[in-house]
Amino acid sequence: MKQHDKQWVADAIQKINADYNRSSDTHLIKVDLPQFPGCDLYLKDESTHPTGSLKHRLARSLFLYGLCNGHIGQDTPIIESSSGSTAISEAYFARLLGLKFIAVVPRNTAKEKIRQIEFYNGECCQVEPSELYAKAHQLAEELNGHYMDQFTYAERATDWRGNNNIAESIFQQMQKERFPIPRWIVMSAGTGGTSATIGRYIRLHPEYHLLTELMVADPENSVFYDYYLNRDPAITSNKGSRIEGIGRPRVEPSFQPNVIDHMVKVPDAASIATIRWLETVLGRKCGGSTGTNVYAALQLLKQMQEQGETGSIVTLICDSGERYLNTYYNDDWVVEQGLDLSEHQNLLAQ
Repeated sequence: MKQHDKQWVADAIQKINADYNRSSDTHLIKVDLPQFPGCDLYLKDESTHPTGSLKHRLARSLFLYGLCNGHIGQDTPIIESSSGSTAISEAYFARLLGLKFIAVVPRNTAKEKIRQIEFYNGECCQVEPSELYAKAHQLAEELNGHYMDQFTYAERATDWRGNNNIAESIFQQMQKERFPIPRWIVMSAGTGGTSATIGRYIRLHPEYHLLTELMVADPENSVFYDYYLNRDPAITSNKGSRIEGIGRPRVEPSFQPNVIDHMVKVPDAASIATIRWLETVLGRKCGGSTGTNVYAALQLLKQMQEQGETGSIVTLICDSGERYLNTYYNDDWVVEQGLDLSEHQNLLAQ
């Protein structure tokens, strides 16, 4: 990095830290489920971040990582490959620092997400899902920019030992609950950075490691579940995930299977049916990845009840459903995708 950039970098880090200092922690919502009297379900509501999703934490960490490693200076264009939410959050921080931001997104990215990226002065380059990585690398090289590469750096950019990360926040917020140490934490994986943070944090604390397990839920058309089972890093899929923000067609470097205790595959129809059911419980819409999380958590609750276990489960609201009014909450779109929600809707209504 050029010597004259030092002051700019110091100011940039101060701006990010000040932005963080203005933010309060996200809420932990207890869900009223009388059909499970011995078990409690909690949702950590990441949709309340300034950019509306869990990815706000990741974007902050990636910018700090890039700044402190000398990759980002005052004239550095920022490029990211993203299905939307990470790009929205990174566009926010790029605008905060006065930097040009370009998101390379799949062509089927929700229009609401495109509008949000552009609201923060970001630009969108829409490509086929198979072209995401190559196009992002190409733009970074052509513009002499920095490719954030969330899928490689997510797990290393986040401080998993503490410092107000999401895992530390969950365990602190649970302290006064009926079952203060969760039996399970359920998380879906996009980059794998959040599941890595939670899994590592659990292992760092023996009092949690002995009692809490981490389950990762994977959507259709994602290879993470198969990789967890067989550890073949070359496995790929020729389809992209319909559940935006999670699931990948290749094994990403940030995905850390060894910190995960259990994985499940969740049908896309189940994820979408779950967020529609969840709206009747919470009175609000949530994104598809939240449906994946909650569906897996509900299966665990049922399992615990059948085995006579008591305890708590924590999972996440990853983002708001207002970004998906034209997809997951649109019956025509659901039919076009060949999905039938009725079986899962009937089960959830019981």
